[in-house]
Amino acid sequence: MATPHLQDLAVAVAAPTVCLTGPDGQLRGTGAQGVICGDVRVLTRAVVTLDGAEPVPAGPEAGFVRGARRDPDVLVHRSRDVRPDGLAETLTVHNASAAEVAVVVGLAVGSDLAPVADVRAGRERDLVVPAVDDGALVWRAGAVEARLAAPGAQITVARDGAELAWPVTVAAGQRAAVRWTLAVTDPDAVVVGAPTRVRRGGRPRDRAVAALLDRSYADLDGLIATEPRSADLFATAGAPWYLTLFGRDALWAATMLLPVDPRIASGTLRVLARLQGTRHDPGSGEQPGKILHERRRGTAEHGSGLVLPPVYYGTIDATPLWITLLRDAWRHGMPDADVAALRPNLDAALGWLRDHADRDGDGFAEYLDESGHGLVNQGWKDSAASVQFPDGRIAEGPVALCEVQGYAHEAALAGAELLDALGGDGTAWREWAAALARRFREAFWVTDERGRFPALALDGAKRPVDTATSNIGHLLGTGLLDDAETAAVADRLVQPDLASGYGLRTMSAAARGYAPLSYHCGSVWPHDTAIAIRGLLRTGHRDHAALLAGQLLDAAAALGWRLPELFGGFGSDEVTAPVPYPTSCRPQAWSAAAAVVVAEALAG
Repeated sequence: MATPHLQDLAVAVAAPTVCLTGPDGQLRGTGAQGVICGDVRVLTRAVVTLDGAEPVPAGPEAGFVRGARRDPDVLVHRSRDVRPDGLAETLTVHNASAAEVAVVVGLAVGSDLAPVADVRAGRERDLVVPAVDDGALVWRAGAVEARLAAPGAQITVARDGAELAWPVTVAAGQRAAVRWTLAVTDPDAVVVGAPTRVRRGGRPRDRAVAALLDRSYADLDGLIATEPRSADLFATAGAPWYLTLFGRDALWAATMLLPVDPRIASGTLRVLARLQGTRHDPGSGEQPGKILHERRRGTAEHGSGLVLPPVYYGTIDATPLWITLLRDAWRHGMPDADVAALRPNLDAALGWLRDHADRDGDGFAEYLDESGHGLVNQGWKDSAASVQFPDGRIAEGPVALCEVQGYAHEAALAGAELLDALGGDGTAWREWAAALARRFREAFWVTDERGRFPALALDGAKRPVDTATSNIGHLLGTGLLDDAETAAVADRLVQPDLASGYGLRTMSAAARGYAPLSYHCGSVWPHDTAIAIRGLLRTGHRDHAALLAGQLLDAAAALGWRLPELFGGFGSDEVTAPVPYPTSCRPQAWSAAAAVVVAEALAG
């Protein structure tokens, strides 16, 4: 079994629903195709036919034509509206001939009700026989119900789904339309749609930057969601696998969107605060004060022993990122009363940073999965091979990532600033941050043939994992580095082993473990490059920032202006366009939000 490829699929999303089809719009039930809502594939197949045969695709805008005639006489246009609770589709038959035409518009439908983890793992399931209720087809999986209504259609139920048929007579030169809808109800949903759009910033003069922003804002419109009975907005991580709340992803997306839509930040902060850890649970990774990694409607069995509970806390970085975002949101105008209401959560998060992030008392934040079924790596590069030495050896934990020390340093300073503003005393946290900076300077800096740079991590034996990676870009602007160290990191990032011409490689091309189509060991993640760009801007290295922003813009232009989750790390001197990563999610929230950072770097 393997994760199905996504790069050739057409995607339409309105969180928590996503529809994935072939390029012709047909849902044939192969691979990842289907309608997924709330972590369940509620519709697997929806194939349009004319007189019992599939019509011929005539292009993404033209729809279909009947048969392979020289001058097609019947055209079918398929219009689909994906909604947070399902979809609606209209099939319009256009008679282009000079005589009346009678046709049967058919729709073959089916559902396997597969959990999204099964779809992602390539585990096949049999289609479920639907019930018929008041003229509608109904599939049920636990509390989830999918109801397909097709007014005027003749319905024939079979073991593998159902056949819908609309006999249609169309006068010469006229059109006739049929319509069907899919409505999903889920009383146990943890994510629901948000009736709003992301606010836009000013429109740039540069047409390329404007095109990137237009596409990215549209993607974000489909990814913004909220909780049941809540008005707090946050960005779901990405389609199709991550249309739910991910702490790290939501925090970074909100951070990048602060200049244009501060509502996303305040909503994200409150949603995550309500789910903040309160107890010790090795099975879920929960600890008092800790911010979660992800939330789903049920336990997710991903294969290879990875089994994550519905609320999972296996992340080392979400908690310091939450603290810093609270400070940044306050600076961007979050009302004092709203900030004060989160004071208990701030105290708890700072307490976690002080009491739980450092597992062994060496003064660094580090992680180690204690459950035996959780994520081995718990930074943003959370695949099993992402933390490795230059010779390819995998680092053993506990692992202290370099960027997490930067996050912790900035969080301590942010917490101190907030405590001072809220009537407390931040002195101890400023001292804590200064001590962390001294320890980092002594333990993390390494040298290769290109000069000095911070190691990717310290392993469990406190040895520097001295591979050059994009992680060092996350240190910029956190205050952890002095001016000379900042300049060294800025210069290292734009060296050709990291800067691919389309953005930052996650791992240096000089490392033995470098693989341009690996998940975290040489690929390019747009949000990762954007974080480095943001840090370069914050530290005054505008030329370096503009260089990397221009690389991302070139990548976006070649990818239809949609920045995906990731793409291959092949250099612009090797390929004429970025090479798609076959299972990359698109749209992806923090990739779309990266457009705001790119626009800032290229402004003026």
